[in-house]
Amino acid sequence: MSRLGAIKPEQEGTCSYTSKVDLSPFYLGWYETMLLIRRFEDKAAQLYGQQKIKGFCHLYNGQEACVAGAVTALRKEDKYITAYRDHAHPIALGTDPKYIMAELYGKSTGISKGYGGSMHLFDKEHHFFGGHAIVGGQIPLGVGIAFAEKYNKTDNLCIAFMGDGAVRQGAVHEAFNLAMLYSLPIIFVIENNGYSMGTSLERSSNVTALYQIGAGYNMDAKQVDGLCVEDVHGAVQDAAEKARKGIPNLLEFVTYRYRGHSMSDPANYRTKEEVESYKDQDPILKIQRLILEKKVGNESDLSSINDRVKAKIAEAINFAETSPFPDPATVYHYIYKQDNYPFLQN
Repeated sequence: MSRLGAIKPEQEGTCSYTSKVDLSPFYLGWYETMLLIRRFEDKAAQLYGQQKIKGFCHLYNGQEACVAGAVTALRKEDKYITAYRDHAHPIALGTDPKYIMAELYGKSTGISKGYGGSMHLFDKEHHFFGGHAIVGGQIPLGVGIAFAEKYNKTDNLCIAFMGDGAVRQGAVHEAFNLAMLYSLPIIFVIENNGYSMGTSLERSSNVTALYQIGAGYNMDAKQVDGLCVEDVHGAVQDAAEKARKGIPNLLEFVTYRYRGHSMSDPANYRTKEEVESYKDQDPILKIQRLILEKKVGNESDLSSINDRVKAKIAEAINFAETSPFPDPATVYHYIYKQDNYPFLQN
């Protein structure tokens, strides 16, 4: 099964990107990052079923290579912004998972102090400008961040992630136009997992190779195998070199999510056969095989990584379970810039 337009079907299951440098030093790190994301999301699903986590919750299972490869291709000072499927991004950037888990629990020790929940994670220290619940709403914000970087002459860029459903939002196209008009240091990323909630791409868009939309803005654009972390790393690295010169880029990561759109979605619009066919291309299994084939690491190394990940997840759950809920007296904090906002009434 193939949804890759510019990538030949026979290349599925392999990584087509050819780097001028050896990427093998990244392999073990990529494996650990992606495994940590996967185990975090698996545990979040379990805890959601136990009603420890409530509200909306969108998981990243299957898409781990999209963020893991991007982070290693960029600089520490670069800025990130994404949509509501946002647990993986701060994890990949180095946020301790315990603060993210506490946020999912609604605890005061959470990364957004318990007020944001699953869809509104922020981490200023790691330059993560948040998950955003309004479809496509983060893309104009990403353009604003990129404008600030250019205005301040920092040589940093912003990478703005969106889902395939967001591409049909008018604000996204306005953002594309402004980015090109002002030659901003930005990389737009479409994480194309094939479904806008429960609607397949083929039923919602006349253009199914979404990177082609960039042509309408004379924007450099490319389709990437989002199930291969090497391909993602290489594509983002190339895009970053252009973006720092004021050449915006659009990357379409063709990926897949193994779970429904959110925890409330049984995903009955897909067949089991379809899901299983993509599990054969699991990005974590791909990098695991590469580690062993290229002898970057051995089974003992992989086992050690698994143990570390398991310990981190256990620590995160314990931290979330034992942390306090926010003090009700702080209900209006972090909303208004002005303290003691005069128009509030009991």
